[in-house]
Amino acid sequence: MAAAAAIAAEASGARSQCEGDIAPLSVTRTTSSDIEEQAASLREWTQVYEQVTPGRFVGGLHELCFSGVQVFRETTNQAVHESGTPWWGSRAIGVPIRMDGTALFHGESVEIDALVTLGPDDELDFYTPRGFEILGLVIDSGALETHAREVEHRDLTAAFAGKRVLKPRAERLDEFRRLLQSVLQSSEVNPSALQFRQTQRVLEQTMLGAVVAVAADDGASPKPPCAGRRHVVDSANAFMRSRIAEPITVADLCRELGVSRRTLQYSFQEVLGINPVRFLRAMRLNGVRRDLKARTRPADSKGRIRPADSVQDIAARWGFWHLGHFVTDYKRMFGELPSETLSRKPGSAIGQRRCLAAGGEVPQSV
Repeated sequence: MAAAAAIAAEASGARSQCEGDIAPLSVTRTTSSDIEEQAASLREWTQVYEQVTPGRFVGGLHELCFSGVQVFRETTNQAVHESGTPWWGSRAIGVPIRMDGTALFHGESVEIDALVTLGPDDELDFYTPRGFEILGLVIDSGALETHAREVEHRDLTAAFAGKRVLKPRAERLDEFRRLLQSVLQSSEVNPSALQFRQTQRVLEQTMLGAVVAVAADDGASPKPPCAGRRHVVDSANAFMRSRIAEPITVADLCRELGVSRRTLQYSFQEVLGINPVRFLRAMRLNGVRRDLKARTRPADSKGRIRPADSVQDIAARWGFWHLGHFVTDYKRMFGELPSETLSRKPGSAIGQRRCLAAGGEVPQSV
């Protein structure tokens, strides 16, 4: 029988986020000794598993789901034939991370350096070897095509046309694997961060961009002229400043400015000496710092004062879904932990500036 443990990430009434901040989320871990139960474990898929090699079956699944995104890690100890379909209108991507032998995907050999994919109208036909482990990402196909066209200025039609097994460059494939592993790890150690609508939006755009990067041809695009690069950066800055209270993403900038991600990259690197991802991360870190220092305690609908936000809640609302990476970036940027910013007494920074202006010594504890 299957031994399943599901973590339901629900909003906590003791925290100070508004109800509109919270979005549906499920994080599930299952272990199964029955192959039919294993096939039924993957949410929103219709599957049939058939065991090919003899012996006791043991399978496992770690799955994260939110609107339009499904990330999972599946393990099986026996050779299995898998058939079926993912949810309607989706694009499924699979990346093997362990395999004792060669797999067959629609009759095509699959090694550890390959990526397998199913489009909206494709059906699964997968022979997996013993000791098989795979990372999977399923996203809305229409959202992927729109992101590729509007943000990356790429057409994925050629990348996926008639292809079910892809062999991207090793570094691209490794980046994709690390992203999926990191997301699943974060869903275990900090699931509450992923319940915020803004965090899910940032994560979804990250996933869409990662699929384009790993699947599409990465040929160089011509750089925009110098004057054009300055204009791109100035326009991006103006847009960000006009929405200073919002965690703007690279995809937002590309859509607003009508440029590709690559053009944005060239422009920021040439004009500011920093890539747009790092620049936006710095802006979001500053947003977190402002909120930590403000430490607002808003009232609920009945006028009751809610408890102050936690560090991870504030970080999540600014799109930081991996708590460990956020803490590292925050300390590198500001020279202190976010918990230290949160715990500092209001006015201590002002007191420090006055003391320095008067020529006095600043206490070591400040």
